[in-house]
Amino acid sequence: MTGFLEATEVYREGQRTLPGHYYTSPEIYAVEQERIFAERWVCQGRAAEVSNPGDYVLRTIAGESVIVVRGRDGALRSFYNVCRHRGTRLCEDPRGRFSETIQCPYHAWTYTIDGQLIGAPHMDEVAGFEKRDYPLHPVALETWEGFAFLKLLREPEPLSQTFAPLVGRFSRFNLPNLRSARRIDYDVRANWKLIFQNYSECLHCPVIHPTLARLTPYTSGANDLFDGPYLGGYMVIRQEGGSLTMSGRACGRPVGALPPEDRNRVYFYSIFPNLLLSLHPDYVMFHTLWPEGPGRTGITCEWLFHPDSFDEPGFDPDDAVRFWDETNRQDWHICELSHAGIASRAYQPGPYSPREAISAAWDREFLRAIGQAR
Repeated sequence: MTGFLEATEVYREGQRTLPGHYYTSPEIYAVEQERIFAERWVCQGRAAEVSNPGDYVLRTIAGESVIVVRGRDGALRSFYNVCRHRGTRLCEDPRGRFSETIQCPYHAWTYTIDGQLIGAPHMDEVAGFEKRDYPLHPVALETWEGFAFLKLLREPEPLSQTFAPLVGRFSRFNLPNLRSARRIDYDVRANWKLIFQNYSECLHCPVIHPTLARLTPYTSGANDLFDGPYLGGYMVIRQEGGSLTMSGRACGRPVGALPPEDRNRVYFYSIFPNLLLSLHPDYVMFHTLWPEGPGRTGITCEWLFHPDSFDEPGFDPDDAVRFWDETNRQDWHICELSHAGIASRAYQPGPYSPREAISAAWDREFLRAIGQAR
């Protein structure tokens, strides 16, 4: 991914990259799964991905399989993928549609898609058994700007409170109303933290991303979020009215009612712990990161456009998709090389430069999150 010019006033002299065991240790991975992914609001993707009654997706968070399903009443709900009878996984396919109910494949306990138990063979023979006492275990779910977030904690802090610093910040980009044009899944052999750190700086752009560097100077822009769980800012698009596409031209209508200065900017924000949000004048791209071990990360990338763009003659979302798919793959490759080098016994933490201040700020937030703040 890319980054942007760091504000030198937030640069902390002497901060160094994390020691190697933070990327390779199974023990550290276990800690961050429990202290971060089991305790924070985690972005599962767009709410519209599960659009019709009965539609569902499975997500794995901190080792837990979670069903996200659209109810008959239109509400989005989430449940642990665990039968209340003997704990069997209820469904295996990563996405699909329940016809009317959710049935356990083991002993046919059956639930509504709202999570209520309605069928339990032979349990009427058990004294005192009541179906209403055995609904599916819920997982907290809330939405923000068209994205759905999950939290495993039983009594979570409301998402509106957690995201208070972001309220209204992106409203001009019309995020809830944008429509998906493409989704690509990637399997990256690197620690998830390296993906965030790479996204948070563009010092590497002239070397790794020559096409990107021609469209936006890596020294351009400024940050407006530079400490805490939400980090980022903007870079300048070199061509007036252009965008980050293979052609260098905008490939869709403006995503929202953007002020003039935003017509030549692209904003990049990391939203801890698993969302990367890239806001262009003509489309929005986002990544969700899914750690699968100390050295492996699943990444989903999706491109969103104004719904009216789809009806315009010559609309070509691939102009943006191909640009970022190429850039993504360049980033994933260098992150894999980075992970391989960090695993060496020769690796030692190196110093951050002022142009890597957001990466350094991300490290500080990560350490705070696992209770090891410097």
